[in-house]
Amino acid sequence: MADWAKRFSVQGKRALVTGASKGIGLEICKVLADAGANIAAVARDTAGLKTARGAVEDAGRKCLTIEADLATIEGPRDAAGQALDHFGTIDILVNNAGVALVAPLLEASVDDWDRTMAINLRAPFLLAQALAPKMIAQRAGKIINISSQTGVIAIEDHGAYATSKNGLNALTKVMTAEWARHNIQANAVCPTIILTPMGEEIWGDPAKGQPMIDRTPLRRFGQPVEVADLVLFLASPASDLICGDTIMIDGGYSAV
Repeated sequence: MADWAKRFSVQGKRALVTGASKGIGLEICKVLADAGANIAAVARDTAGLKTARGAVEDAGRKCLTIEADLATIEGPRDAAGQALDHFGTIDILVNNAGVALVAPLLEASVDDWDRTMAINLRAPFLLAQALAPKMIAQRAGKIINISSQTGVIAIEDHGAYATSKNGLNALTKVMTAEWARHNIQANAVCPTIILTPMGEEIWGDPAKGQPMIDRTPLRRFGQPVEVADLVLFLASPASDLICGDTIMIDGGYSAV
């Protein structure tokens, strides 16, 4: 293997990916497996997890599927425990699972607010807390938190979602302050609207989606594989100096 290929490889690494049954998470599983990683795929959807396992095994890698409800305190902890029992350690944590319950601030419910914070912010904290000790012991680890452009730039009707993702960006920086000395690189990825099933549901109506496209210099939304490719880079040795960053992948939306 050429030196450049080694730098962008995750051969033999063990990755835990949440929200792995569809959309961005499923694509991340596929891309990491293609690049050599074994996968612990975490989600609630049994059928989607079967799809993820098939894709990973088709790439010649091992896949552990874990059904977990990340809205609970026990769900993330149990998922981490199962992954550690199976693989011994996790080298790459991808906190991808998320929920967007959109509503104007004056209409947003406390239940939706609490559920958003539990899945989008508390679950990444609990997973990292459970998996980081082994990363510290081996003096190597990658934590990639899938955030959002609206964690940086406000979008109407996304009060809870934006707050959770802004919090995730801040959590990423604290992970860096505490764990970078142990050779753990934590970064947050902030995509624009990605055309997953959830993205299509919220933004598929041209009356809502077209104004966002018009404000985006690239004049389009993103595809899941584009986020997955950035995750692969951040998971690989090629990105070892990148740490504590909030990386926009937004078609230039935040540039103007």
